[in-house]
Amino acid sequence: MGELKVTTNPKVDAVFANYPYFVKEKMQQLRELVIETAEEIEEISHIEETLKWGEPSFITKKGSTLRMDWKEKTPNQYAIYFQCSSRLVTTFRLVFGTKFEYEGNRAILFQTNQKIPKNALKECIKATLTYHNVKHLITLGI
Repeated sequence: MGELKVTTNPKVDAVFANYPYFVKEKMQQLRELVIETAEEIEEISHIEETLKWGEPSFITKKGSTLRMDWKEKTPNQYAIYFQCSSRLVTTFRLVFGTKFEYEGNRAILFQTNQKIPKNALKECIKATLTYHNVKHLITLGI
């Protein structure tokens, strides 16, 4: 594996700094999990951390945009979002079933008091960051 280059828009750090104390660490762990997963994928040499719709987002050359956020209107949950027109969430439901809570075809939801199934989530992140390379596979390489 080569060295992963992470480019971060400074506004992303401001969003993380403004999350309430009870969810800030959870969001930071999710952020670190995305970067850790990207580091483990040989074909990814660069990941861009930016804002899309005001939400922390990750973009790779061969992937689909991955976003994450916490919303004040649902204070006990946070989410990781996927392009709803992709096969990502549909495939995650097929492969992981009830291991995750889903919101339509666009998100995996987490409760602030739950333990995240890290290995399964890393598979979802990997499929997202490499989506254009795996979208022809039945289960996206999972």
